[in-house]
Amino acid sequence: MTDTQVPGAQTPGAEQPPEQPRSVVGLVLLVAGIVALGVLGSVSAVIVVLALLVMIFMHELGHYLTARSAGMKVTEFFLGFGPRIGSFRKGETEYGLKAIPAGAYVRIIGMHNLDPVEPEDEARAYKNKPYWRKMSVASAGSMMHFLMAALLLFTLFATYGQRSEDNWTVGAISRLGNTNTSPALEAGLEIGDRIVEVDGIPVTTFDATVDLIQARPGQQVVLLVERDGETFETATTLEERNPEGEPVGFLGVGPTFPYESQSILSAAKNTGVMFKTLTTETLGALGSFFSPSGMSDYVDTLLGRPATSTDTGSSSDEESQGDRPLSPVGAVRIASQAADAGLPELLWFLVVINMFVGIFNLIPLLPLDGGHIAIGTYEKIRSRKGKRYEVDVAKLMPLTYAVVLFMGFVFVSSLWLDLSDPLRNPFGQ
Repeated sequence: MTDTQVPGAQTPGAEQPPEQPRSVVGLVLLVAGIVALGVLGSVSAVIVVLALLVMIFMHELGHYLTARSAGMKVTEFFLGFGPRIGSFRKGETEYGLKAIPAGAYVRIIGMHNLDPVEPEDEARAYKNKPYWRKMSVASAGSMMHFLMAALLLFTLFATYGQRSEDNWTVGAISRLGNTNTSPALEAGLEIGDRIVEVDGIPVTTFDATVDLIQARPGQQVVLLVERDGETFETATTLEERNPEGEPVGFLGVGPTFPYESQSILSAAKNTGVMFKTLTTETLGALGSFFSPSGMSDYVDTLLGRPATSTDTGSSSDEESQGDRPLSPVGAVRIASQAADAGLPELLWFLVVINMFVGIFNLIPLLPLDGGHIAIGTYEKIRSRKGKRYEVDVAKLMPLTYAVVLFMGFVFVSSLWLDLSDPLRNPFGQ
């Protein structure tokens, strides 16, 4: 996202001794953070964080490249926030790295009427450029996310193929707590098995199997299992609660889904189809979360109350787990679980993250990129006979502060949820 704050006065190229201690502190913080991820988390967590940093960098690179091509003046391009690790100046732009890898920013002069511009730079200010140029810059961050999502989708389909939801097999078997047993082990299940019936009811998908298992807490079930082309029956007694303590039946298996190879042309076609599907689903998820019922359910989740969802197809707890937003900690945890499950799952998760960030950034409210798009479009509509209309951003500041406070609330609350009540691993059951 572009940054419109006015930096403190300083002389370009001049020595600034006070910055050196901050650089040392920043470097220590960054190294400590990466080491902590490796020690307390896993190598996959470090890989995921680096992948997310690349996403952030590409977002800002989109703003930077389109601004430069439009002849706008870009004064800063920084990755990260907080203490400065180091920077260098090339031409009129300062490039650098800061300690907290929670975002990035590009500063373009004259983003709005509250951003002062030197008289000699007026022609290069964002606000004084043609409408199409402003729109290309403001939307470039989201376009980069959409491009990355499309490339990742194509890579997934062209390299691995399309996942077959109807041909899953047992990919992991859980053990309960510190014991060496579980209902799945007692049933004699092995990696590569396929459950085709639960209590005489045929199942073709893993989700259908989970629904039948969860509906039978503490009950004995008879499973029809396919192994090496042959089938056999086995019985076991399900646990009354899953590892998260929820009162649902628990067997203790995780799925693996085979990928069916396809041609390059099919991969390109499926990329377009899936891109459209993900766009629709992301818009629906955002609309659901920001609806009155969605916000009510989120508050209920924060307060530990059952969600009021009327969806009878799943438990209220499952709904709240699926619909709640992820903090950076939660995103890294789920992405690490995806990486542990396999490269295709990690690629898929990165696709979903890119689609969400790209669409979310287009919400027409400051300080999001969509806010700049909305302002520029309104100015274009209101301009008449060569006289340019300019929005007074000062009048929008109360709403902007409200948006920032709300985003801060969601960030802090989702972080608290991800630390106190982590989402269950979506890549295992």
